[in-house]
Amino acid sequence: MSVTVDLMDANATGAGPAKIRDYGDRALLLEFGGTDEVLAWSAAIRAADLPGVLDIVPASRTVLIKLAGTRYQGPTRQRLGKLDVAAASESAAAAGVRADVQIDVIYDGPDLDEVARLTGLTADQVVAAHTDTLWRVGFGGFAPGFAYLIGGDARLEVPRRDEPRTKVPVGAVGLAGEFSGVYPRESPGGWQLIGRTADGQAALWDVDRDPPALLMPGMWVQFRAVG
Repeated sequence: MSVTVDLMDANATGAGPAKIRDYGDRALLLEFGGTDEVLAWSAAIRAADLPGVLDIVPASRTVLIKLAGTRYQGPTRQRLGKLDVAAASESAAAAGVRADVQIDVIYDGPDLDEVARLTGLTADQVVAAHTDTLWRVGFGGFAPGFAYLIGGDARLEVPRRDEPRTKVPVGAVGLAGEFSGVYPRESPGGWQLIGRTADGQAALWDVDRDPPALLMPGMWVQFRAVG
């Protein structure tokens, strides 16, 4: 039987209740109103090192907690209600924000002028907006190593292309909705492409690296215009 509990977020940055749902018999799914809450809760859960938690998987509006067995569902749900997420967020803020990864970009993407038209900015202003603000890794998906970056300049929120491309080159830098991202390999895609990584590709995914993904949830990313 599915169980749903409301986590009132008096200690969760004040952004509305989160629901906790049983996800099968060995996992819990937490639902939030935004990616900032997802990141705050993911960090707090990792820091708490709760017994029986095998993995924590953040997404755009959810956090999946994989458990070692059914017996951990009830106790984990109870412990989640006692986490001081606000304190964890304040501690992280006090530590200061700086880029964990810098990505050099040549801003000559085929959609740069279209993004300028959609935003009412010049192409140079689009580049400045993309590079002047730190982006944060919200979650991964779509392809191994692809990170959805959030928290950039709100003026850069643009829709996906009406007609997705059948082939986007590795290292392409794009915008879609509130997100920015770098394609880790050649693939189809519908994002607005504004540039490419300076060396033709970024080592976003390497199976011989631990962890394989260069960009992990919660990390800060700085884009730099070169070329």
